[in-house]
Amino acid sequence: MTRDPMGFALSMMNRLAANPLLDRFGLRAPLERTAYHGTRTGFRALAFAGREFRRVNDWLPRKRLPKRDPTELFDLSLTDDQRMITDLLGRFARDELRPAAARADETGQIPDDIRTASAELGLALYAIPEAFGGVAEHQSPVTSVLIAEQLAWGDMGLATALLAPFSVAQAITRWGTGEQQSRYLPAFCGDEPPVAAIAIDEPIPLFDPFTVQTSARKTNTGYTLNGLKNAVVQGENAELLLVGAELEAQPRLFIVEAGTPGLGVKPDPTMGLKAAGPARLLLDNVEVPADALLGEEDFDYQAFLDCGSLLRCGLAIGATQAVLDYVIPYCNDRVAFGEPISHRQSVAFMISDLAIETDSMRMLTWRAASRLEQGLPAHRETALARLLCNEKAMAAGTNGVQLLGGHGFVKEHPVERWYRDLRSVATLTGGLHV
Repeated sequence: MTRDPMGFALSMMNRLAANPLLDRFGLRAPLERTAYHGTRTGFRALAFAGREFRRVNDWLPRKRLPKRDPTELFDLSLTDDQRMITDLLGRFARDELRPAAARADETGQIPDDIRTASAELGLALYAIPEAFGGVAEHQSPVTSVLIAEQLAWGDMGLATALLAPFSVAQAITRWGTGEQQSRYLPAFCGDEPPVAAIAIDEPIPLFDPFTVQTSARKTNTGYTLNGLKNAVVQGENAELLLVGAELEAQPRLFIVEAGTPGLGVKPDPTMGLKAAGPARLLLDNVEVPADALLGEEDFDYQAFLDCGSLLRCGLAIGATQAVLDYVIPYCNDRVAFGEPISHRQSVAFMISDLAIETDSMRMLTWRAASRLEQGLPAHRETALARLLCNEKAMAAGTNGVQLLGGHGFVKEHPVERWYRDLRSVATLTGGLHV
């Protein structure tokens, strides 16, 4: 009789536990501790490896979250739900992400306890309609931006990794067909949500997301995908991918499940966002069914990119705020020539500029997200927010290192990591969605 991987693992553990040599050499206690943590992680990995997104026969009609009612007033006050979410995620960023950030940057992996804690938070639930197991009642790009801000304050790399599945759920909710929503969205609402990612960027100079080199060719049974993607967040662990490809001279997105023949993944070492586990994705004659094409005739690729820009702006704001919150006490406490360095005009002006620019980024991003939430034209506002965040986020990282002087160059302080992470704001295009 064929034994499944979990049954085989349990059998091996039982046989090992019965070995009398463990007691003779005093190895039983340490082995039990190792077994507990190892099997907890290993069984979880086996469960992910065995996940299958089955086609649904009695799928629900597609659900589109309604937009908020338009208002003439640009109201910056948060709702009760938004305040609750920001308070919760603020504590999570402070207590969990910030202490784990340095180690995650070194290993290039999300610690298991962080992944488990984020699953318990149920971020994807805020993106999914109630009919599929979520709690979302309407489109809320503002809430998505707030979530990105809070998580990025803890660590931008970890935040990017945690928001990748959230982004995939958002995209399927916003654009997916009824069958696609019924097949994939319920999985994101379970206790073990899938690792998912969006693959847009390609390793070519001056990459333009509207002229992707990855191609999609229509066949009798579906589509064939060929191309190379880079900086795919959590690409090596992803169970579900949204891949951007050109179909009949138009960029579209395709749902590709892990394990599909022809799909190759390898690490993609980067300067920053190491904790996000970026990877390269090779598609060599990858065959996908006809229903792998995301959405229908209402799919808007420009709006999709705008949604991604807003979430990346949210990440930039959170990381920039982290720099500001770190350099102020440092400069007040750092004494040189008999006085705190914050008493010097050049230092005080640099910090005040950083505060002004952080709030400017926040105002432009919130305005664009608010218009998008109300169904108003927001492409111009999104472009302005992204341009400002591209420039000021990198400047914030540079100035953070400068204000700490020699301390800004060493890993003892987190600003060198923030500097590397913030460079990604202006260099990466896709991978996220509000």
